[in-house]
Amino acid sequence: MNNDRKHRLLFVPPSTQDHKQGMLSASVVLVMYGDYQCQESADVYRLLKVIGRQLSISFGEDYLCFIFRHFPQIQIHSQSLRAAEAAEAAAVQGQFWQIHDILFIHQQQLADGYLVEYANDLKLDISQFLQDMSKHLHLERINQDIESGIHSGVTATPALFINGIRYSLGVAQPRHRWNMEQLIAAIVNTAN
Repeated sequence: MNNDRKHRLLFVPPSTQDHKQGMLSASVVLVMYGDYQCQESADVYRLLKVIGRQLSISFGEDYLCFIFRHFPQIQIHSQSLRAAEAAEAAAVQGQFWQIHDILFIHQQQLADGYLVEYANDLKLDISQFLQDMSKHLHLERINQDIESGIHSGVTATPALFINGIRYSLGVAQPRHRWNMEQLIAAIVNTAN
């Protein structure tokens, strides 16, 4: 029981070091561990974008803070780690969320050539980007996200934590198990 409870709580609290949209002081802080090559991560991220817009209309801009942490599952997604490295290389140049969206949209095209193309499309400093990628400069940051996920009981993506508590799907249906209404209800109930 104690171990089960421990794995329902977010081990590393949200901080200014995280990639975030919104304020850490928001009523709800939602942390997602995701993998750029995982279709379900992309689907949940798109769902959360819609939910975020709806909640900001209903409750105001400061209601929700969304945080993304890397959890590349390299044993099943061979390009997920390189995609995470590309996201971090873009983050250094102030373009994390822009490349983040591109990587989820183009999940089937995450080889190095495509990553450079996306960086070029965002008008990043390509020589800096290539240098960061070739030296694996951001691997430690990604590994910190992975470690924090493992300590929080994350074994697969996507994994969501609402105000530090793991969001559980309950009885898993084989497909379409991430339900917008249930997720909104969980977010709103957590805030109250």
